[in-house]
Amino acid sequence: MNSRERFLKALRGDPLARPPVWVMRQAGRYLPEYRALKAKHSFTEMVRTPELAEEVTLQPLRRFNLDAAILFSDILVIPEALGQPYHFREQGGIGMEFALDSADRIHALDTSAVRERLDYVPQALRRVHRNLKGEKALLGFGGSPWTLACYMVEGGSSDAFTKIKTLFYNDRQTFEHLMEHLVDALVELFTMKIKAGVDALQIFDSWGAACPGAHYEAMSLRWIRAIVERLPPDFPIILFAKGMAAHASALLSTGARALAVDWTVDLPAFHDSLPPGTVVQGNLDPVIMELTPEIVRREATALLRSMQGRGGHILNLGHGITPRAKVENMEALVQATTEFAP
Repeated sequence: MNSRERFLKALRGDPLARPPVWVMRQAGRYLPEYRALKAKHSFTEMVRTPELAEEVTLQPLRRFNLDAAILFSDILVIPEALGQPYHFREQGGIGMEFALDSADRIHALDTSAVRERLDYVPQALRRVHRNLKGEKALLGFGGSPWTLACYMVEGGSSDAFTKIKTLFYNDRQTFEHLMEHLVDALVELFTMKIKAGVDALQIFDSWGAACPGAHYEAMSLRWIRAIVERLPPDFPIILFAKGMAAHASALLSTGARALAVDWTVDLPAFHDSLPPGTVVQGNLDPVIMELTPEIVRREATALLRSMQGRGGHILNLGHGITPRAKVENMEALVQATTEFAP
């Protein structure tokens, strides 16, 4: 079986001798070839240029025997397509060109040209799809409406999320208007990605843990569910909600087929608590990728052994790979997985 077949079997919950492996945020500053490209082009230029996005997407697959490629992109292409550009702050983090600090600004978002403004995404996907030749799985991704709204209303990265929560509590009608716009735009983007050949989509509810538990449904989950309901039936959705594993039943109610979890979760126990056939993804601590190959092999092998006999496991980090990760550690991770013998 090739890598794509292995990945699709795992997404169906089938037991495998070893799980498929890929890494969230595969491209990045830990790869010298990425750094060389980044010296010539800005991040947003690479995202918006199909040839460059293809190149960055394929760079990790040329080095490592990964089972899936994930398109080089950003969740913030959605607000940009709605008329709210983004950039990276000098001191780190995301900055929006302006904050959605009034109902008027929210109502002024333009949903009429999302397909045209994001046409570079399916162009890049089709290029990658042709290159993979059906041998590796191809993934697309996007942010949840709640996570995108956090950036858009706060004006960028935030610690307290005061503005978006204030909007939710004070003006639910305007909050829901914004979320409906985001659902529409994400459905448009995800539909384009499916038509361009992706095998699965991952939704990042990165700031789900900012939601009070009693309001998680109203703030986030209902909007993810609204997206999944408008996609082709049974299309594989992987949902990553950092820090929200305690809400597993609610997460699954969105229609997601797989739950990706962070490194704080006991993965075997979590898997066993889920309904039969549920797929889990994760969940090695990303910090180990900054240490030594020996530690990476040890931790990866321990996780693989702990998940033995359980179908539906996709090996991954518990969050994105860090810029300080070492190439030799990625090699050790992939080698430990592909050579794993129960």
